Amino acid sequence: DARRQRRLLLVIVCVALLLDNMLYMVIVPIIPDYIAAMRGGGSAAPAAGGNESGGGNRSRLFPRYPATTGNEDVQIGVLFASKAILQLLVNPLSGTFIDRVGYDVPLLIGLAIMFLSTATFAFAENYPTLFAARSLQGLGSAFADTAGIAMIADRYGEEPARSRALGTALAFISFGSLAAPPFGGVLYEFAGKRVPFLVLACVCLLDGLLLLILVPPCAGGARANMPVGTPIHRLMADPYIAVVAGALTTCNIPLAFLEPTIANWMKESMGATEWEMGLTWLPAFFPHVLGVYVTVRLAAKYPHLQWFYGALGMAIIGASSCVVPACRNFGQVVIPLCGICFGIALVDTALLPTLAFLVDVRHVSVYGSIYAIADISYSVAYALGPIVAGQIVHTMGFVQLNLGMGLANVLYAPVLLFLKNVCQMKPSHSERDILLEEAPKGLYDTIKMEERKG
Repeated sequence: DARRQRRLLLVIVCVALLLDNMLYMVIVPIIPDYIAAMRGGGSAAPAAGGNESGGGNRSRLFPRYPATTGNEDVQIGVLFASKAILQLLVNPLSGTFIDRVGYDVPLLIGLAIMFLSTATFAFAENYPTLFAARSLQGLGSAFADTAGIAMIADRYGEEPARSRALGTALAFISFGSLAAPPFGGVLYEFAGKRVPFLVLACVCLLDGLLLLILVPPCAGGARANMPVGTPIHRLMADPYIAVVAGALTTCNIPLAFLEPTIANWMKESMGATEWEMGLTWLPAFFPHVLGVYVTVRLAAKYPHLQWFYGALGMAIIGASSCVVPACRNFGQVVIPLCGICFGIALVDTALLPTLAFLVDVRHVSVYGSIYAIADISYSVAYALGPIVAGQIVHTMGFVQLNLGMGLANVLYAPVLLFLKNVCQMKPSHSERDILLEEAPKGLYDTIKMEERKG
């Protein structure tokens, strides 16, 4: 049953995206121990916060970082950025590979590498091992994330089902990022450092096994008649795709640059407590999911306004970024952060299906390279954030950082007018269309013909 199979594949992809983003953030409460280990000083548990009355540790949900030297700050910044940097370098190759072999094998490769990365995290005892695990995760993400999103776009070929499926994937990404620090902190507090990673490794292994059962690698008939995808360099040269990629990068810069800097600013400017710094981003999960839901519903009724939803999201992000420095307490700062995440949800949910549509109408309907470009757009922001943001705050100030990010989003929003007439484009007579106009000759053509009839 093609419909049931694609629902199960959506679950597999969502779990993979959830795992990737949980692994990205789960080390946040554990980093203080590694800072101490880099100094050769053993565990950082006392530095994470001792309780004067009872002598016990505070919850690792809200870790207090030991004072770091300039060299350690650089090491930590490079550690957090290493995943995005490697992802950025590998994505052009992974996108081409996905276009050549299909979506299931690269997704399986990505899950296998992520499993190895998670196991390495569990047994890492020093900075080089931790850096290797983080970089390995970037390699796995370049395959798993890109293949997973491309598989969703391929299996859900018609709107509004495609927007709903991609919106569901975005919700899992958001939930993984926000649930990881509490998840890692609680398990680390009560079960030890290795347990959070071992749990994630087991879930990753089960997800890979389910994919093997559902789409065995030996079933290569679905790939035999796949059309040849458009090369990634030609997709990058497409002006419409370039506009979308620029929007995805620009809208994610505020989130990527605020994550490593806002806690210190809150502590210095408003004397924020540990629990306030630890819960800074948690309320933003709900506006993000709301933004996904609203955009999906609006896109179903008014699909020709996808560009407007993206532009509106960028305007909201820009205004919210400019408001952040004016906040004077925890309650106030939560509001613009919720606005940033709500705006990002509008942009991502509107523009990710637009990328698939642009490939359908202007190129060949194979989605590995196009979503590799989307992943590159995200990776640019998250590779620069941990390394550049702190330096900008140090040299120019936190206010100037936010005003610059806000202005960039506000100025980019009108550029999306360039996409206004995209919905009026007619599908190209691609190789896939030629195949499907004839009688189906293979498993791939038969499945796609059944989906179209359905």
